Amino acid sequence: MIRKIFLLAVLFSLTQGCTQKTSKVTHKHTNALINETSPYLLQHAHNPVNWEAWKPEVLERAKKEDKPLLISIGYAACHWCHVMEKECFEDEEVAQMMNENFINIKIDREERPDVDQIYMDAIQMMSGNGGWPLNIIALPDGKPFWGATYVPKDNWIKSLNQLIELYQNDRSRIVDYATNLSNGITAINLVENKSDSGLFNMEQLDQSVTGWARHFDNYLGGHKRAPKFMMPNNWDFLLHYAQTNDKPELMEQVNVTLKRMAYGGIFDHIGGGFSRYAVDTKWHVPHFEKMLYDNGPLTSLYSRAYAVTKNKLYKEVVEKTIAFVQEELTDDKGGFYSSLDADSLDKNGELEEGAYYVWTKEQLGQLLGADFEIFKDYFNINSYGLWEHGNYVLIRDKDDVEIAEKYNLSVPDLKEKMNKALSVLKTERIKRSKPRLDDKILTSWNGLMLSGLVDAYRYLGNEEYLTMALKNAEFLEREMIGDDYSLFRNHKNGNSDIDAFLEDYAVLSEAYLGLYEVTFDEKWLKHSKGLMEYAKAHFYDINSGMFFYTSDKDKSLIRRSIETIDKEISSSNSIMAKNLLKFHKLYPDDGYGAMAKQMLKNVQDDFAESGQGFANWLNLVLFENQNFYEIAVVGENYKKIGKDISHSYLPNSILVGSEKDGPVELLTNRYAEGETFVYVCIEGACKLPVQTAEDAVGLMTK
Repeated sequence: MIRKIFLLAVLFSLTQGCTQKTSKVTHKHTNALINETSPYLLQHAHNPVNWEAWKPEVLERAKKEDKPLLISIGYAACHWCHVMEKECFEDEEVAQMMNENFINIKIDREERPDVDQIYMDAIQMMSGNGGWPLNIIALPDGKPFWGATYVPKDNWIKSLNQLIELYQNDRSRIVDYATNLSNGITAINLVENKSDSGLFNMEQLDQSVTGWARHFDNYLGGHKRAPKFMMPNNWDFLLHYAQTNDKPELMEQVNVTLKRMAYGGIFDHIGGGFSRYAVDTKWHVPHFEKMLYDNGPLTSLYSRAYAVTKNKLYKEVVEKTIAFVQEELTDDKGGFYSSLDADSLDKNGELEEGAYYVWTKEQLGQLLGADFEIFKDYFNINSYGLWEHGNYVLIRDKDDVEIAEKYNLSVPDLKEKMNKALSVLKTERIKRSKPRLDDKILTSWNGLMLSGLVDAYRYLGNEEYLTMALKNAEFLEREMIGDDYSLFRNHKNGNSDIDAFLEDYAVLSEAYLGLYEVTFDEKWLKHSKGLMEYAKAHFYDINSGMFFYTSDKDKSLIRRSIETIDKEISSSNSIMAKNLLKFHKLYPDDGYGAMAKQMLKNVQDDFAESGQGFANWLNLVLFENQNFYEIAVVGENYKKIGKDISHSYLPNSILVGSEKDGPVELLTNRYAEGETFVYVCIEGACKLPVQTAEDAVGLMTK
């Protein structure tokens, strides 16, 4: 019987939703979520369901009352989360059943990725599918025994009734199943310490990339599938690999992908910034939510690609993406908000995905007047750009030169016309009902955007980006970091109450190290190292040689997860391993290099068949197998020469600088009065010093 229910869950999770009318906000009901700060949790604070947040005392109460847990996980920008809320959680009949028979817990997966990881693994083991909303039924101790994603009302009621009956009448079978499932959830997360392994070598890496390349879409970019996710860590690694190993065919694939993403509807041509993913193969129709954690790494990727290619399109993408973040996702104090919703109110007052972003041909014609004909060609207001219901999503498929020649215009004149048209549309779009903002501030996501700003400043040279980066870095320093380098995960309205996870420590340490490289302000180097040392003390697993996702100070869940797969955000362990290797170059006697090497050995067995799932790790393979340069700039002109060096794309390097002696051995006893010298070193062994950025870069690129 229980197996039958699990199979039903799979079918239900695949069921497509229907358009729902927006009910007026009422306050007939208020539950415990009213005391939370997460916008997602607050969205559910007036549901008739007696929702609770994930807290130890709530789990204890479930044990005392002997009620199963109903755990529903989502996030503020999630379209299907909103649909299920309207259909089920705002329905009093459904709520009564849930309240009588379950302890109901709502979780913002962005605040509590530790819980989300475990239950996502559970549903994938049960059904082979996953997604959000993620709905789990578990024993009072948290062990899951049923799961589904989106479920329509009738099927939700039916499923819950069957589960209640099973829980009351056949408890032993449920307990056995939940125990076995929990053991499986723990087992799939184990990482073996492979101390006897040799390092993944360049020949193996070449073979891995060759196999990976069979899945490339050579015409439209990305991979041969739909939906298409941008996966910036994939293209960041391939850019690194292509440049340092002279692989022009791979560089072409990177360029095709970056161009097509920038041309596509997934990029907001009017307001800047990228949406979550494209539902089709040509990057046309996005899932319209905009996430900070996408736009930060994409800013880094396009900045680095611009450093290599000097392609003006990439520079424009960086500029528009940062402008979007500055306009829509920036707190007055310097923090960055999390996301904009996919849904907004349409002209009928109904929530509709993409309503804020799409246009009819008639609207465009009326707004743009004489320039509409060129605009129509430029952004494909035709069958190629048509989405549904007469709505168009702007998408390019021709470059500026081709369009300009067709209309006997110069490229600058064409760009001026298109920019003017986009400005008209932006002015009009602002009058529409805007997507909801998730204004919580998350440490790791802010770290990703901080790194994006650092890269944008480094490679584009815009001082405003450094100003934004410093304001954000100082906000995080002030609001998120304790005196002992412990971190908070979240911040909202001056409040931070969730302990940070490994992702937060790894990402922020990486961002601060990057900020040090472009400022030579020792404070950021100190903070980067302090965060890494705290993570070593409280997250490191001596048995596996990896880092747990949760601190030893936090209450244990079913397992302490070890995250190794690079997804939309690179895995916390891969980021930490890269940080360790870079700090080994600065502090060679502290054991960081051995730790990074061991972490690489532990996961490298999967590289041959699954390169794209370990893309950030593969950067470490390049670091270990090729020359990695320590660059030290010492002397009165150190900031100017350091800035000139940093304009070059040198992924296998770390840059330090000071006027005289500095905080690391590389900067010690190298000062010569009246001179500025650049030392290019490998594992502390330095070549003869040079005095210009050009000469220094030449030593690394010959």
